[in-house]
Amino acid sequence: MTSLDPVFDKDGVRLTVDDAVATVTLTNPAKRNAQSPALWRALTEAGRALPGSVRVVVLRGEGKSFSAGLDRQAFAPEGFDGEPSFLDMARGPEAELDATIAEYQEAFTWWRRNDIVSVAAVQGHAIGAGFQLALACDLRIVAEDVQFAMRETSLGLVPDLTGTHPLVHLVGYARALEICATGRFVHAEEAERTGLANLVVPADQLEAAAADLAAALLAAPRDAVVETKALLSGAVSRPYEEQRVAERAAQGRRLRDLAGLAD
Repeated sequence: MTSLDPVFDKDGVRLTVDDAVATVTLTNPAKRNAQSPALWRALTEAGRALPGSVRVVVLRGEGKSFSAGLDRQAFAPEGFDGEPSFLDMARGPEAELDATIAEYQEAFTWWRRNDIVSVAAVQGHAIGAGFQLALACDLRIVAEDVQFAMRETSLGLVPDLTGTHPLVHLVGYARALEICATGRFVHAEEAERTGLANLVVPADQLEAAAADLAAALLAAPRDAVVETKALLSGAVSRPYEEQRVAERAAQGRRLRDLAGLAD
């Protein structure tokens, strides 16, 4: 990967920007990029720090694993340095716990903003919070050794980092329930077949494949891509007739813009 000066590099997250492409890298391979509240805050900051020139954001993890999920230290009585343990949070007021989880979720929500297209380049383990972080992105390119798993239920928990919505829409309710309830691994072939992965490549080609996809996404005019993404994401919840109206309105905006008649 081209060496760039980072916009920031802290708490296991590095953000670099090369013109219209930003790269967010998880940088703790010694712990298989296990996640923590500090890492989630850094991911949220990465989204807020993106320059307006950025059109594509590539998410990757250093080392053999994309992210092995939540750092189990979160459940230790001492928690992380300067952080309450999850057990202590559970003993507090319900409203505070809800607000804290909502804050954590912010690290996973900005990837689907209409003004960017996000691409997760996933190798090795993407478990629990790691699986949900990959699901937070618009597109996923995976290495042949990828292992997705939603292990929250085995810990007596539920997936709560925004992963349930995209998982159901990608693979359907029945398969999503089975994946989450059993905690089993989903490997590359199944991921591609069920729509979890857009493309499967050998591990040593993952970085190049992500770069190629980013370049392809930049080939069309930005406003056309933004409008198209909004149309497609809205199609999930709109009835057919409402989608037709949305298509006409979006096309009208594009035609007026091309004719120099934009509002």
